[in-house]
Amino acid sequence: MTESRPPFPPFDPETAAQKVQAAEDAWNTRDPHRVSLAYTADSVWRNRDRFLTGREEIVAFLTEKWERELDYALRKALWSYTDDRIAVRFQYESHDADGQWWRSYGNELWEFDADGLMRRREASINDVRIAASERRIFGPRPDAERGQDFPLQ
Repeated sequence: MTESRPPFPPFDPETAAQKVQAAEDAWNTRDPHRVSLAYTADSVWRNRDRFLTGREEIVAFLTEKWERELDYALRKALWSYTDDRIAVRFQYESHDADGQWWRSYGNELWEFDADGLMRRREASINDVRIAASERRIFGPRPDAERGQDFPLQ
């Protein structure tokens, strides 16, 4: 049985936006195994300065990430797309074990196979220290906010 994850390429504005929202929803579960199923078995990643190959490495990476980035909450926005590629902007907030809050800003480039699984992910991310009072991302996106953009600062 072939694995698949709709919507499938080629993307249009609606299906590209659906793919981005599905990724946001999955990452906000903070479940490494669930998230890994959106990627091909041999998916390649660059995440900041880390290079990963395959679901096993993705699961290990995400497990470590969410043990360190506590109360992680993410927002993604479609930036651009082509037939089998999507570019995304994102922001997420989390705190470390000492209680320091961070907002992380990033861009991702995604490439998909014909079955809608991501075979390549490249992420560039910068972190900004914030006070708890500056937080603006509180858990998964409410339905009323789906499709809305988020402020840069």
